[in-house]
Amino acid sequence: MSGVFKDTVVVAVGGNSIIRDEDHKTVEDQYESVAETCKHLADIVESGYRLVICHGNGPQVGFILRRSAIAYDAAGLHEVPLSSCVADTQGAIGFQIQQALEIELNKRSIVRQTATVVTRVVVDPQDPGFLNPTKPIGSFFSREKMEQMSESYPDWKFVEDAGRGFRRVVASPVPEKIVELDIISSLIENDHIVIACGGGGIPVVPVQGGFNAVDAVIDKDLASALLSEKIEAKRFIISTGVQHVCLNFGQENEKKLEHLGIEELKQYVQEGHFAAGSMLPKIEAAIDFIEKGGEEVIITAPEFLKDAVEHKTGTRVTRES
Repeated sequence: MSGVFKDTVVVAVGGNSIIRDEDHKTVEDQYESVAETCKHLADIVESGYRLVICHGNGPQVGFILRRSAIAYDAAGLHEVPLSSCVADTQGAIGFQIQQALEIELNKRSIVRQTATVVTRVVVDPQDPGFLNPTKPIGSFFSREKMEQMSESYPDWKFVEDAGRGFRRVVASPVPEKIVELDIISSLIENDHIVIACGGGGIPVVPVQGGFNAVDAVIDKDLASALLSEKIEAKRFIISTGVQHVCLNFGQENEKKLEHLGIEELKQYVQEGHFAAGSMLPKIEAAIDFIEKGGEEVIITAPEFLKDAVEHKTGTRVTRES
């Protein structure tokens, strides 16, 4: 299919948003959540935009790692490297998005092909992130459960995540280059909907003749911002669990942010308003995208995507407020 499009929109969908709650974690449950999100993604396509989708995978990687550890303890089955977990979730979640989005588009008589690109992302082997693990993955645990997990897996490090419980954290180096960029660009130019950089991409380092995978997880918002920059997308949307970014989140003096410039946003970062491993990477990705030439970042929940694109809701970040 070939047509006239307004421009390319990149949407980063959070991995946690695919998990509705503690009682809905199965693959079937996750597909239902993906299908609901795809209704809102289809609104963007129907509005005349090319669409590139990135997604998180923190809980899903955590599930694979726990299964792997249990299988190793129970039967001596080999453990799954973190890089393989990222690759597995890129394929599985990408497949779900393709299925659900195509069904939704067909309901609207919109014929567009979708493609998931298993994406490698180059990182610096000397990145300080390897020395200070900060990226949360997997499920939220109570303090009691976290202490039990720590006893079973003493090499794992846990932190409290934005007051929602404890999660395992791993190294999170900064993304530097997208290996499959030319392939992704070609698919976009041929008017296909692309799912890429899932989970931030598989972190790799250059070696003679190719790349080696490393044991880490790249923040998906930073990788999505890098992809948005490289494909020259004007608009980058971060879909998360809240309608607006807020100051003093969850407190009596909570204040929602609607439209602001990056200098104001930087000031809020310096004042410590955003939690590391939670909202902070999204804010950093927004700043990075705008500073490198992007026009607009929108941060909102999936159900508000259509209104957010039309500037009716969500937190909108531009160069100037």
